[in-house]
Amino acid sequence: MKALIVSHEAGTKPGFVGDRLVERSVTCHSHVMVPDTSLPDQFEPPPQNGFDLLVIMGSYWSVYEDVISAWIGDELDLIRRSHEGGTPVLGICFGGQALAAALGGSVELSPETEIGWYEIAPADGTELPISTGPWMEWHHDRFALPPGAELLASTEACPQLFRVGRSVGTQFHPEISVELASHWMRESSDSYLDSCGVTREAILADVARNETANRRNCFDLVDWFLDDVARS
Repeated sequence: MKALIVSHEAGTKPGFVGDRLVERSVTCHSHVMVPDTSLPDQFEPPPQNGFDLLVIMGSYWSVYEDVISAWIGDELDLIRRSHEGGTPVLGICFGGQALAAALGGSVELSPETEIGWYEIAPADGTELPISTGPWMEWHHDRFALPPGAELLASTEACPQLFRVGRSVGTQFHPEISVELASHWMRESSDSYLDSCGVTREAILADVARNETANRRNCFDLVDWFLDDVARS
C-alpha cells in the first residue's frame, strides 16, 4: 500500500502518523506543498495518482486565506477526486478542514482558539473508536461537516472528529511529538505566541508530559483508519 502525505510547509510533518503507517508496511511519499513559507504562492504540485491513501497534514495558514489561493483549489480538487474515486483520505487539523470543504462543508474562524491538550467528547449515541485523549489542539479555525458525514467527537468549541465513507477528518493533532513541537516553536514568532497567551517552554513541557500516551493513541487512530475505515 502506498500513501501520499501532503505537508504544506516543512514544519508540518506527519510525525507519529507517518511512523505508524511505516510500521504497518505502508510506503509513504511525503510532499511539501510550499518549500519557502515567505513565498506562499510558490508551490510544488503533488502527484495526482499512484497512491492508495491520501494524508493531508496541518498548516500555518487557513483554508480560506487569499494568500494560498494559488494552490488550495487544486488541493481541494485532489481531495475530492481521491475520496470520490475510492481512495481513503485522512485529514489532520488544516487537513480535516480541507477534507470538509472539499466535500461540501465549510471552514470559518472559530469563536475560540484551542491551544493545548483537550479531551474530546463522543457525539450522542456514538461509541468512539479511539481514545478521548487528551489530544493536542492548535487551531484558530473550525469546520462544518460536509453532507452525509458522521460526527464522532467534539469539544465545546467545535467538531473534532468526523467520518464520511472511507475518509476521516480530525481537528486535533495526533501526530505531535516533542521533536515536531520543537520545530513548531522555532517557526513561531514571539509576538504570535504572546498573542495566543502561550510560551515555548509551557508548550514543550506539555508535549513531553503527554508524548508517550499520545503516541499510543495516535497509533490506535491510524490502526482504526487503516483497518476499519479504509477497508470498509
